[in-house]
Amino acid sequence: MRLRSGGGRKVMLFWPNIVGYIRISLVFAAWAAHQSPAAFVPLYTLASILDGVDGWLARKLGQTSRFGAWLDVLVDNLSRSMLWSLLFQWGWLVSTLEWCVFVCNHSTRGADWKSSFSSSPRLIRAIMANGNQFVIGTQLAIWFSLVLHLCAAGLWTPLGVWVVSGLHGLPLWLYLHQNDLLSDWLGLQPWVQSVGTVVLAAGRVMALSAEMWCIWTHIHYLTSDETEDKKLKT
Repeated sequence: MRLRSGGGRKVMLFWPNIVGYIRISLVFAAWAAHQSPAAFVPLYTLASILDGVDGWLARKLGQTSRFGAWLDVLVDNLSRSMLWSLLFQWGWLVSTLEWCVFVCNHSTRGADWKSSFSSSPRLIRAIMANGNQFVIGTQLAIWFSLVLHLCAAGLWTPLGVWVVSGLHGLPLWLYLHQNDLLSDWLGLQPWVQSVGTVVLAAGRVMALSAEMWCIWTHIHYLTSDETEDKKLKT
């Protein structure tokens, strides 16, 4: 399909979107190197760090776009899907859920899906406050200092940081755990690893509540439209 003008091509070449393409390349490179943690972790972590860079560039350069918002979440899902599928045989279930939420949000709410939860339950509003987005690093000291800095600056709520940390950080944490890197690289004691797993898993469970709400509201949207259409036809 040919574009009507150069506008579409121009949007696709916005700097934030170019960062998105780089992230896709890093995700595939990480997948190819998943048996070598020394290569996988830096590649995957860099892709995660760039997740914050593209949003900053979009705002800084005035290059926000619907395509960019879609691409950003697509790459997030791609990276997590890859990692979940490497971790467990049932990892595809988590991936399927996240892709389902992706479809529901972007077909119903569009590019502004992060700010469309004003009528949701209180827990969901708290989770989605300020359109939470967080980048997970591998160094725990940096990670915790960044969390504290963001919370102090009022950019993210503590609950939102916890939930999104579980969403993005749990699969990477489990990869590090499976390969004994939490102890070998970070020197964490087993009990610290267990506590970290529980904390991140709890955040992921709360993210699940938001995901189920998104799916339910999308189902309600679809069935409501269908009922109204039938009433109009009769």
